Amino acid sequence: MTDEQPDHGADQQERVAVIVLAAGQGTRMNSDLPKVLHPLGGVPLVGHALAAAGRLEPQRIVVVAGHGAEAVRAAVAKLDPDAQVVLQDQQLGTGHAVAQALPALDGFSGKVIVLYGDTPFIGDDTLAALTSHPADVVVLGFEAADPGRYGRLVTGPRGLERIVEWKDADAATRAIRLCNSGVIAADAGLLRDLVGRLGNDNAAGEYYLTDVVGLARDAGRSAAVVTCDESETLGINTRAELAAAESAFQTRARALLLDDGVTMTAPDTVFLALDTVVGRDAVIGPNVVFGPGVTVESGARIEAFCHLEGCHISQGASVGPFARLRPGAELGGDVHVGNFVEIKNSVLDEGVKVGHLTYLGDADVGEGTNIGAGTVTCNYDGVMKHRTRIGARVFIGSDTMLVAPVSVGDEAMTASGSVITEDVADGGLAIGRARQVTKPGLARRMMAALRQKKKERG
Repeated sequence: MTDEQPDHGADQQERVAVIVLAAGQGTRMNSDLPKVLHPLGGVPLVGHALAAAGRLEPQRIVVVAGHGAEAVRAAVAKLDPDAQVVLQDQQLGTGHAVAQALPALDGFSGKVIVLYGDTPFIGDDTLAALTSHPADVVVLGFEAADPGRYGRLVTGPRGLERIVEWKDADAATRAIRLCNSGVIAADAGLLRDLVGRLGNDNAAGEYYLTDVVGLARDAGRSAAVVTCDESETLGINTRAELAAAESAFQTRARALLLDDGVTMTAPDTVFLALDTVVGRDAVIGPNVVFGPGVTVESGARIEAFCHLEGCHISQGASVGPFARLRPGAELGGDVHVGNFVEIKNSVLDEGVKVGHLTYLGDADVGEGTNIGAGTVTCNYDGVMKHRTRIGARVFIGSDTMLVAPVSVGDEAMTASGSVITEDVADGGLAIGRARQVTKPGLARRMMAALRQKKKERG
């Protein structure tokens, strides 16, 4: 995303940039992994903030990393290659973190939204309200069922007057139920000015972003509160909170699919990812797990106990039960993939049937082809991967080993139990197995000798 991108008809003042704060260590997670990289809905926590930011069509996204910065940088590069990552060497508070991001917004004019990499559920309507509010500084607040130690938002006739941290609040202020989420929006120029004037005269010696409200009011600027449901502001600080967030995410994701016309026979056993796409009238059986990057078109069927990741399943296809589709699996219309089949980085054209007990890796399979049980594309030589190409209307006999790189032409066949090491021409029958030799009576004599040996051993 750059400033040169079209504004989609938006007024210049509606241009948006997003800062995502993701520098914290998350000590209560008791983990070597940075907190924002713990998975939720199949992607790192920070991926949810990036996805929400992306839906605003921002001109720039800046992620502030600190603890585990290189790992965070690598994850962000995969999630949103256009996002810029900056480093906060010392964690000196949220205001200090924003200060590290502001140079990356040089030349930008418009509204800046500050989000948090460990707060995954802020909704699109809430972000739109923050973006469009006319106040100079807008803070996201929520009515807490148990306000606890949250900072309180003190409002008056002129809007938001100040934010008071719990430890600094008197009894009357602590009785306020309107709490601070930490999310803030302000004009870029004003935010630069206010952050530049932040001080650290407090017990922690940190620069608090919340202090910009008081600075703005002292300068005669307006400040206001946009409110949302408390569930949107859920922050993740512990493994227990992460587990609760996963449960909340899955419940919401399942409900959305059901509302969109997807059949799930046992919804509570289906696990979805943030980017899972399932078309209307698709059917999903029990105990199906969706990893990232899965698209299931309308009318497809996913039977019980399947694991899907990074794959595309076309209309009318059926998968499972007990099948695994790995990244790069592309299933055409009316393809059937049966039980105990694994497919990776392979394209199956329309009408292909892979009934059971088969591995297809790095393969292209033409339309109408039938793959027999026990077939394996031997794609790895110990150093490099090689591709197998199978034509249209081919019959691959059971227990065929296809040693890549190898091609099987249209309407060809392989005999059961064959090891195919050479290309097979169109219409050819390939037989790659040793001639059978039968020794009359030998099995009976061998078994008798073995039983006698066992008996002698007691």
